[in-house]
Amino acid sequence: MKASNAMQTVSRPAHSRLLSALLLCAVFGAAPAALAQAKPPQHAVVADSIAAVVNNDVITRNELEERVRVVEQRMRAQNQPLPPSDQLRRQLLERMIVDRAQIQLAQEMGIRVDDIMLDTAVARIAESNRMSMQQFRNQLEKEGIPFAKFREEIRNEILMQRVREQEVDNKIQISESEVDNFLAAEESSAAGQQELSVSQILVRVPENASAEQIAKSRQRAEEVMQKLRAGGDFAQLAASFSDASDALQGGDLGWRTPDRLPQLFAEAVAGLNQGEVSPILRSPNGFHILKLNGKRAASVMKAGGAAAPAAVQQTRARHILIKVNQVVTAADARRKLADIRQKIESKQATFEEMARTHSNDGSAAKGGDLGWLYPGDTVPEFEQAMDRLQPGQLSEPVESQFGYHLIQVMERKSEDVSKERKRLAARQALRERRIEEATEDWMRQLRDRAYVELRLDDNR
Repeated sequence: MKASNAMQTVSRPAHSRLLSALLLCAVFGAAPAALAQAKPPQHAVVADSIAAVVNNDVITRNELEERVRVVEQRMRAQNQPLPPSDQLRRQLLERMIVDRAQIQLAQEMGIRVDDIMLDTAVARIAESNRMSMQQFRNQLEKEGIPFAKFREEIRNEILMQRVREQEVDNKIQISESEVDNFLAAEESSAAGQQELSVSQILVRVPENASAEQIAKSRQRAEEVMQKLRAGGDFAQLAASFSDASDALQGGDLGWRTPDRLPQLFAEAVAGLNQGEVSPILRSPNGFHILKLNGKRAASVMKAGGAAAPAAVQQTRARHILIKVNQVVTAADARRKLADIRQKIESKQATFEEMARTHSNDGSAAKGGDLGWLYPGDTVPEFEQAMDRLQPGQLSEPVESQFGYHLIQVMERKSEDVSKERKRLAARQALRERRIEEATEDWMRQLRDRAYVELRLDDNR
């Protein structure tokens, strides 16, 4: 795609597409517990102690118990079977360790989420819930979620998202031959395309594991398999034993077409009937057990997973990006773009000159030109602002997760989905599959590299 390289800074990563839904669900208890906080009992004050040391930081016993209360409450509300309390604590502590390691890495890398950016994210969540900020805040308090605590959890979630983008997403490369093979496979299977509901249990194998560690993980996976064969509930066993990030959701991966599953998973469930469980599978991350929950016919799909429209509107746009960092504040970025906008409007400089001189995006060398963009090619904030512009019109400074943009629409056209567009969608589908696999691997490595000292048993 013409815009693919130029849009590396602006293109919407897979994690970004999940974040708004993830944060939205946090308010009403349907998301990972990292984003929700329970109201502690008012009748007692519990002395705190250390549950785990993570590098130069600690996770306290009270933090863990608070998380346990939230998750138990959510699982009961969703009629999910609860694992034994000691197993749930260990599962949650492990999640908290991995989260803490990600936040520490983000801070070491100088990634920041300032208050203006955070306020925008929280306002977007309120808007998604169709509430004013005051209504949203009142609802949080009603649910026993302190607003200040909620803000900090959102800040941490954004930090983790951004460090994953830098460490994983931006390093994924898809070759032209992979795209060719994907399109060929899709064309041959389009008539019988299905969506699959799959759940997994992962028993993690540490990075650079010894033969003894691998054997121990394999034995644990076999013990889980024995429990399943004896009639154990898959979701409950996932919550008890799985090391995957979806463990507390019963290992549920949701409805996906086969191209949206890791290739190992897609091949393993291809021969399963509904309700059946796969044999134990080996991947670089460890040992997996999969369950096929169901199948259903998918609508006619194009590469990338969306129904193919007869025609779409394309926009040719250019932009100037000012990133926010430790040196440049959000106020500095807005002020700089306002000055650039004034110079362009008054004919003191051209857009191309200002982009080449000031833009922090890879498109700067081309005068900020992003080429022809399709719907969904950019992050929502950018696309919404772009769609409101008439050709030739300049936007006000627009904030996104990447910084602040000055956008100009050059021209628009409508046409059938092109061969180039299909290749772009195929590339995106392959990227999302690769990112999911790479993220699990990266998180495993991050956990194994961290200095972790568990003290949970010492505090009982």
